Amino acid sequence: MNQDIKQLLLDNGASMVGYANLTGLYNEVGVNEPKSEDSVTESINIPQYPIGISIVLPYPKDVIKNINEAPTMDYYNEYHRLNAKLDDLAIICADYINERGFHAYPQTVSNTKEYGIFRTIMPHKTVAVNAGLGWIGKSALFLTKEYGSAVRLTSVLTDAPLDFNQSILLSKCGDCMLCTNTCPGKAISGRNWSPDLDRDDFFNALACRKKAREIAAKSLDKQITLCGKCIEVCPYTKKYIEAFTIDN
Repeated sequence: MNQDIKQLLLDNGASMVGYANLTGLYNEVGVNEPKSEDSVTESINIPQYPIGISIVLPYPKDVIKNINEAPTMDYYNEYHRLNAKLDDLAIICADYINERGFHAYPQTVSNTKEYGIFRTIMPHKTVAVNAGLGWIGKSALFLTKEYGSAVRLTSVLTDAPLDFNQSILLSKCGDCMLCTNTCPGKAISGRNWSPDLDRDDFFNALACRKKAREIAAKSLDKQITLCGKCIEVCPYTKKYIEAFTIDN
C-alpha cells in the first residue's frame, strides 16, 4: 500500500511523501500552560494512530527569490494556495485509506488545533522528520536537501499497516548562522536542533510571531505571521532557487 499511496499523492501534485512511526511521539495537551491568543482552552481529541504520512510541497522559486527585502503579495497568496492544495492532498490520502477498511485522519488546517505557545498534538514537522524527509533547522523550520526551508507541509495519521522510513536524527545545518544573524525578531538562538531538544530551548516562537506580524502589517497590510527571511537566506533554499553549490 505504501507505493500506491505515494503514487496517488505524486499524481495529484505532491512533491515528497514519507511514512513515519509515531508511536510514543504524540504531545499531551496542557490547557493550563501559558498560551497564545490563538490557542484553544479545552482538550483536543485527535486519533493517535501509529503511522503518519508526510506530504511536502515547495514554494515556487521565483516567489522565494523576491522576498529578500520583505514578504510580497505573491508570497502571501502562495502561502494560502499551498495550504489549500495540501489540505486537498491530505483528504485524498485519507479517503483512499478509509475506503480500504482502515482509519485515517487528515491533519488539514481546520482539523489542526493549537494549544500552549503554537503547539499541536502531532506537528507536521514531527511527522516529516520521522518520515526521513528532512530535519529541523535552527529557525525551527523543516528543511529538506532538495528545497531547503522553502516548503509547506501536511500530514495524515493512520492505523493502516504501512512500512515506515528511518527518522532523521541529526541537523545538517552545522556551523551556518545565516538565519540566526538575519532574523529580524532575534528569535533564533543559533543552537542546532536535535530530536530530544524542545523547540523553546533553541527558538523563541513568540518573538518570531511578534516581529513577523509587524513586518506583514507594514509590507502587506495583513494581520498574519509572515516574514520569510530565514527561508530566503538558508543555503539549502539558495541551492534550490539559484542552483549554487554548497558544502555538505
